[in-house]
Amino acid sequence: MKITIISACSKNGVIGINNDLPWYLPQDLKRFKQITTGKTVVMGRKTFDSIKSRLGKPLPNRTNVVLTRDKTFSEEGVIFHHSIEEVMENHEEVVVIGGSEIYKLFIHTADTIELTLIDKEFDGDSYFPEMESLLWKESNKESFNNGEFDYHFITYKKNIL
Repeated sequence: MKITIISACSKNGVIGINNDLPWYLPQDLKRFKQITTGKTVVMGRKTFDSIKSRLGKPLPNRTNVVLTRDKTFSEEGVIFHHSIEEVMENHEEVVVIGGSEIYKLFIHTADTIELTLIDKEFDGDSYFPEMESLLWKESNKESFNNGEFDYHFITYKKNIL
């Protein structure tokens, strides 16, 4: 199984506040769309709620999978799983899109992390999990500035020791 994690986080590890992004970075949204279109995306219920409140529907042109403990939760056009094992048994390749708890579940089984690192601190209530430095090796990095802050598109690959 191939597992990719994709996230944007600030210098202090923030990925969200009040179930939303604390920044607006169109280049990151474009990269997110490019990496996830045509793939199976896995998210928690809160992330799904955030997407649905913004778009009014699941992410288009992707297979949307919501990982939730709530066995009664359902939504048209969405696949629901109730454990990481269930996700792994039913899909050959997934892109994990959040949030914090879902990243923690997958970070040790992922092959790749596509991270947008924003070189600025933000207030938030949701954080990207710690990455064990020996476990991950940077394989690509592109740096940009949007006039307000620097940000970096970084690809990490699992370091096979």
